[in-house]
Amino acid sequence: MQLSYSTKISPSERPKITCSNDAVDIFRQVFPGLEHREYFYVMLLNRGNKVLGYYEVSKGGITGTIVDVRLIMQAALKSNTSSIVLAHNHPSGTLEASDADIRITRKIKEACSFLDISLLDHLIITNLSHLSFADEGLL
Repeated sequence: MQLSYSTKISPSERPKITCSNDAVDIFRQVFPGLEHREYFYVMLLNRGNKVLGYYEVSKGGITGTIVDVRLIMQAALKSNTSSIVLAHNHPSGTLEASDADIRITRKIKEACSFLDISLLDHLIITNLSHLSFADEGLL
């Protein structure tokens, strides 16, 4: 498991997530590309919503990717995460959450609840915009 995490950054220098736009700005720097294939990432946050790191959960094809909830929970537990933000891209540019997007979000939310980890948001990111499950009341 390749987890991007650094103890060289002091807690005061870590970016803080206060809204969906903060998370989108960081994910846009992390995603290798938004137009060619679908990626799924998790951002790992401490108790103060400061970014501990991020983890590439999966890299798929043009129309989808497989998300293993256990890998997300493993990354969260290994990094002593208090909360997470999920993100994936839609290469098509569509900002609508699919039934599969909603189902996996619910499944991850249940796993987080069991482990006392907060799921703050799930973002769908395209080149031009984003959809926030939290902002749209889908969480």
